[in-house]
Amino acid sequence: MNAAIRVLIGDDHRIVREGLKQVLGDPANGLPEITVAAEATQGAEVLAQVAVLQGGLDLVLLNIAMPGMDGLEVLQTLRRDWPALPVLMLSTYPERQYAVRCIQLGASGYLHKSADPDDMVAAVRKAAAGGRYLTEATALALAGAVQRTSMVKGAPVGIDALSYREHQVFRLLIAGHSVGEIGAQLQLASNTVSTYRARILEKTGARNDVELALLAHGAPEA
Repeated sequence: MNAAIRVLIGDDHRIVREGLKQVLGDPANGLPEITVAAEATQGAEVLAQVAVLQGGLDLVLLNIAMPGMDGLEVLQTLRRDWPALPVLMLSTYPERQYAVRCIQLGASGYLHKSADPDDMVAAVRKAAAGGRYLTEATALALAGAVQRTSMVKGAPVGIDALSYREHQVFRLLIAGHSVGEIGAQLQLASNTVSTYRARILEKTGARNDVELALLAHGAPEA
């Protein structure tokens, strides 16, 4: 008899968690069954749940945009403290920009929240078995990142060149947060956030926050 795949869902939206539970728990998926062993609505709660459950989990399904400690920070902590536990990242952000970052940090795969339910189930099963699930969009994003790196003397360019902290600030900027709001959320002084913003604009070639948002969503800049 096939043992069930035990999943922890980390997402701050109840409607998303309920939808995922319905998709993953559908009997039509066949064996092995996928069961949701735990849920978490904040990044720190994900880590606390993993610590409590220990060997009672086979996979973490993790949203990038979590309140408090964001998904990428949680991912880094999980890879450091529980390196054998697969993490599948889930987001509304486009693969072109965010899948590469997640894979580089050790995620077993990246799925857009609009993914087909069959793809979601396939991703969970492959990641839980120790594999890496790459959609066509993610594979293309990874290939593009490698190509861009090789074109500039081996150094990353654009969004790929952002440091971890710069990437945090970048995501909050394109979400419409002010410098003061970002400082409060990341516990940074406003002038420090402004410095990060200036570096982000320089590295991406954007002239303002609007162009950063266009860049993040893959739209052509005016």
